[in-house]
Amino acid sequence: ARFIQERKRYDAAAIASEQAAHVHGLRILKRNVESSHRNFTRFIALSRKAVQPSGNVKTSLVFAVKDIPGALFKALAVFALRDINLLKIESRPIIGKPWEYLFYLDVEGMPDRDPLRQALNHLKEVCSVVRVLGSYKPFHNSVLSRQNR
Repeated sequence: ARFIQERKRYDAAAIASEQAAHVHGLRILKRNVESSHRNFTRFIALSRKAVQPSGNVKTSLVFAVKDIPGALFKALAVFALRDINLLKIESRPIIGKPWEYLFYLDVEGMPDRDPLRQALNHLKEVCSVVRVLGSYKPFHNSVLSRQNR
């Protein structure tokens, strides 16, 4: 919302809270844009400087598997062999490459500490692309947790 307001982007819109619209003097075009009341949007904060979170940490990463039999199994096995919890996995098609996919994972742990460091090194052996997107403390909201039950 702030980006839209500061740059006077009349050709763009933001999905934000009613409070954000009020703070930045923006008009609400549509309320309740979610398609489901159980729909949740993930927000992330980006930084050019690496941050070292402590305690329970999530790491987000993306990888593409090689075109060989069992490639996805081998990629996921590097985490299972080290008892690393997979918190989320999504696949997205690679544009311009039919039948090839990028896999986005959230896992527990820090990429510069074992066992995740070992898993990522192993993952590079079985994947054509591996990229760590970042690490952060997980957000826990007891209200959201109760609603999902």
